[in-house]
Amino acid sequence: MSRHQGGSKRGGKVSGRGFKNKRGDSQARGNAPVKKGAVNSSRTEVKSEGKGGIRLNKYIANSGICSRREADLYISTGQVTVNGKVANEMGYKVNLDDDVRFDGRRINPEPMAYVLLNKPKGFATTTSNAKGMTVMDLVANATSSNIKPVGRLGRNATGLLLFTNDAALTNKLLKSKTGLPRLFHVALDKNLKGEHLEKIAAGLKVDGKEIEVEEISYVNGAPHTEVGLLIKNTGNGIIRQIFEHFDYQVVRVDCVTMGSLTKKDLPRGKYRILTQMEINALKML
Repeated sequence: MSRHQGGSKRGGKVSGRGFKNKRGDSQARGNAPVKKGAVNSSRTEVKSEGKGGIRLNKYIANSGICSRREADLYISTGQVTVNGKVANEMGYKVNLDDDVRFDGRRINPEPMAYVLLNKPKGFATTTSNAKGMTVMDLVANATSSNIKPVGRLGRNATGLLLFTNDAALTNKLLKSKTGLPRLFHVALDKNLKGEHLEKIAAGLKVDGKEIEVEEISYVNGAPHTEVGLLIKNTGNGIIRQIFEHFDYQVVRVDCVTMGSLTKKDLPRGKYRILTQMEINALKML
């Protein structure tokens, strides 16, 4: 990306046209006994009337906790909650997006999946079928698990987008303070003034909301209409807000890196499955 020419935060470098970024899960319980008192028995019990989806004992068994027969025992003794309420009715059914907890820990009946896409233009970042072509169409064959995008890229934005069904990791990466730093190559309609670059680097307030930028720099060898922006916020909408605040229009946005993840050997419109080492690195952020 670029040799650092303008203001930056925390003294890091943003360099080269390709951009360089700076630099527990619990195990399944198996057949282990359940701790007494793990579930608050004062919570309202739920009934299965009108529910569709998968039977609760199968949901628990598919998560690797125990067998269906053992799951029935745990359910009958009030050790399982669904969406915060004790579910102790045999035959109770749940949906994949329900919050099901066993011994206080949320469980998932699907294998965890982590997919990285190099998003092309023209695809909306949504799981809704009503939005025309979406990023879900591009990763439809990546896994049988119910993955969802982490954060957003606008329909005409390009670059890296992560998908997973790991709710704990998703929540962690979406936090603005401890989230995943993403490096964007941003093209503007006119040269970015040095004074504005410095103000963005120092942090600013837009519509009453504090916005922190990890780093910002002009792109080396390119007009000052092109900048590199390192930020932990997960939506490119915030990028447009930043520059529109200073009366610039964003012409192009491309997500170049996400943490240690890059577009290397990942053509536009293609995806790949993350390695275990990459998954571990994300969880250690």
